[in-house]
Amino acid sequence: LDVIRAALDLLETADTPTIEDYPIEADAEGPEPWACPLNLAVEADDSLAGRVRAEVARLRPWAAETRRNRGRTLFGLSGAGVDQVDEVVDALLTVVETGDVDGSPNGEIEWAHEMPFLIRHLVDDLRGYYHEAVAAQPGQTPPDHDALNDWIFEQTALGELLIAIGDALTGAEETSPFAPLVRGLTIPEGHYHGRGGFEGVAGYRPDD
Repeated sequence: LDVIRAALDLLETADTPTIEDYPIEADAEGPEPWACPLNLAVEADDSLAGRVRAEVARLRPWAAETRRNRGRTLFGLSGAGVDQVDEVVDALLTVVETGDVDGSPNGEIEWAHEMPFLIRHLVDDLRGYYHEAVAAQPGQTPPDHDALNDWIFEQTALGELLIAIGDALTGAEETSPFAPLVRGLTIPEGHYHGRGGFEGVAGYRPDD
C-alpha cells in the first residue's frame, strides 16, 4: 500500500518520465513463517462434500468479521452474493459429481459468466472467502501468496475440492477446448498433482 501511495504521489510532481528511489528497503529475509490458527477439524460426514460444507460453515463468522472491518469484499465475481457461498460450493460440487464442465449450475443465481469460465470465478469467490476468514484472525503475521496456497492445498477440504475440479476439467479436455485453460487459471502452478495446471494449453512451457 505504501508503494502504491508513493507511486501516485509522483503524479503531483512528475511532468516528464521520472524514476525515483523508494526509501524503504525490501525485506530480504522474506515473510515470517505462518500457520493458520483456524481449527478445521474433520466432521462426522467425512465425504468431500460434507467436509467442504462444514469447513465453509466454520469460516463464516470470520469472513463476515473481515467484511465488516473492511466495509467491502472481493466475493461475488461469479455473480453470487455474499450470503450465497453455499450455492457456490454446491455449483462446484456438481461439477465434481457429474464431470460436466459446460452445463450452467442449477439454482436461482444469475451467474455472471458462461461455463466453463464460470468455474474459475466460482473458485476465486471461495478462495477470497477463505482469505477473508484468515484475515480476521488476531495476532498473526499476514501470510503471503505462497503460504496461502500451501495452506489451502495441503490443509483444507477446499484444496481437495479444487484438485477434483482440476480432474473434471482434465477429463473434459477432448470435448471442452477451454478446459485446460480454466484448470490453469484455477489451480496455481505446482499444486495440481505436482505439475503445471496449464499443461495441455497451446504454447505452455513449464519453465515460464
